Amino acid sequence: MLDRPGLQDLDEVFEIYSDPRVWTHFPSGRMAKREEAEAFLLTRIADWEIDGLGIWIVRESEGGPVLGTCGCGVRRMPLADEWSPDRVEAHWNLGYRFRPEVQGRGYASEVSRLAISRAQELKPELPVIAYLLEHNVASQKVAEKVGLSLRHRAPDAGNPDPEAMRLVFADRALTASQLTVALA
Repeated sequence: MLDRPGLQDLDEVFEIYSDPRVWTHFPSGRMAKREEAEAFLLTRIADWEIDGLGIWIVRESEGGPVLGTCGCGVRRMPLADEWSPDRVEAHWNLGYRFRPEVQGRGYASEVSRLAISRAQELKPELPVIAYLLEHNVASQKVAEKVGLSLRHRAPDAGNPDPEAMRLVFADRALTASQLTVALA
């Protein structure tokens, strides 16, 4: 079952996003406050309203517990000091995060394929990008399974781990500005 996110999902989303087992590859990304989950959900709700696509709340059956989130949302960044509509770079950001108990069952791959297909249908001019840490092998496998290719590898700027390497996977070659936005 795939549902658009809503504030009714707040408690379960916070439970997933605050679980240290979900963040073994990036511990500093873990949510510590319920307000962070609320802000996350409000942003994801807006993705659907603005672009017609965002993350889905994934359940095994209607009314069942939230297993995780997965989908694509448009990420935009101004290219100049002053914002103007013609100076914005954008891409579809593919993301997936699931409870540890259901990881490895294929949910991320299955829903990601659907999300990429829908993103390419809605705004085919935008690349689909998944960025992740190199030591997150499971996430790399998902990106590769759904047809994304490694486009960039570099130190992960701002990561508390100075050895962390950031990988950028995409459905096509990226321009320098698209890569800059993906790394921001």
